[in-house]
Amino acid sequence: MAGRSKIRALVEARCPQCRTGKMFVGGTYGFRKQRTNDICPYCGLEFEIEPGYFYAAMYVSYAMAVLEIITIGLTSYMLSKSESPWFYSVVLLFAILLLAPFNYRYSRLILLYFLTPKIKYNPKYQFDDER
Repeated sequence: MAGRSKIRALVEARCPQCRTGKMFVGGTYGFRKQRTNDICPYCGLEFEIEPGYFYAAMYVSYAMAVLEIITIGLTSYMLSKSESPWFYSVVLLFAILLLAPFNYRYSRLILLYFLTPKIKYNPKYQFDDER
């Protein structure tokens, strides 16, 4: 049995080291508050490498939000051709609120998967997939 691909593990919000353990408690959207696990329940990796490490995820989240707002703003203009600033204010505010939980989760994942050189995938966990 082969291990998960990096992209699949990222989409499924799995640990970057073993690609098996769940990084979050609760879903992206739902009535339970999502929370980042302190350690991977599968391999024991400590997700917050140092105190305040996830503050760096705010920069990733900001970049994601800027791209989303530009995309949604241009798409809503192309579809509506509206000149009303109130229309765009409402659409973009709704988009920001709707995408905030998504940005919270995936900014942390992107930080750990692509911007943290300390954490590498360890293939020794790929055969223990059913633990």
